[in-house]
Amino acid sequence: MRDYIKNNPVTLFFILTLLISWSGILIVANQTGIPASTDQFDKLLPIAMIPYLLGPSIAAFIMIAITKGKEGFSALFRKLFKWRLGSSTYLIAIGTVPIISFISLFILYQFSEVYIPDIVTTTDKIPLILSGLIYGILGGGLLEELGWSGYATPKLREKYSVLKTGLIIGAFWGAWHFLPVFWGSGDSSGNLVLSKFLPGLFFHYAGLIPVRILIVRLYDRSLSLIPPILLHATLTAFTFFIFNISEVGVSLFIYYALLATLFWVVVALIKRKSFLEPTKIRK
Repeated sequence: MRDYIKNNPVTLFFILTLLISWSGILIVANQTGIPASTDQFDKLLPIAMIPYLLGPSIAAFIMIAITKGKEGFSALFRKLFKWRLGSSTYLIAIGTVPIISFISLFILYQFSEVYIPDIVTTTDKIPLILSGLIYGILGGGLLEELGWSGYATPKLREKYSVLKTGLIIGAFWGAWHFLPVFWGSGDSSGNLVLSKFLPGLFFHYAGLIPVRILIVRLYDRSLSLIPPILLHATLTAFTFFIFNISEVGVSLFIYYALLATLFWVVVALIKRKSFLEPTKIRK
């Protein structure tokens, strides 16, 4: 058993993450069904999301305790508090997603006013910004990246390049989002609404994989968890809150498609500039 864990640490981390993260949704879904009705989803989402967001970090803690012990936790928390980094690293981490989101909306607005973001249309701008930033930093950034960047990334980088590591984690990251997206795609009666489900399903693969490649590269350059947390936080805060659009179906799909395309363009550009260097061991 010890040999199996030693030889398959990332696979076991992914399995544990799914079991923990999806447990809350599956327990709640026993009462609501899948998908849930709109009212049920809004009411029970906070309960279901607690184990969901904790999943990657708890799975990482379990794997570190089994394989590394106290030494592993010390290394993890050193990376969490390593903040003396170059200004360019912080600019990339904080600015990439907001700039790309703004460019996408600006382009699409030339064709339709449905692409005016929530930050413009809402009268409660401060609560929208604060909720996006709080959820992005604590939920999307800190709790997830302790697992994705704190455990899975350095383990995979012992064998694979930045690009392949990003592809592997990105694909799993997309799959990890499947159940909550599906559970939350019901109408008032709990029937599946494809116009709500398909755009989210699409973006959690097409968009998250290139973002994960960028996150892996930021970690690889800094050996700090702060840049991954910040990039992840801006992705959540701006894409799903501040620069969200109040549309579903084709309009939302087009927005996500353009976002994903631009993220892939950024990955392609930095690959040409050797931003994704050959494989080397980074612990």
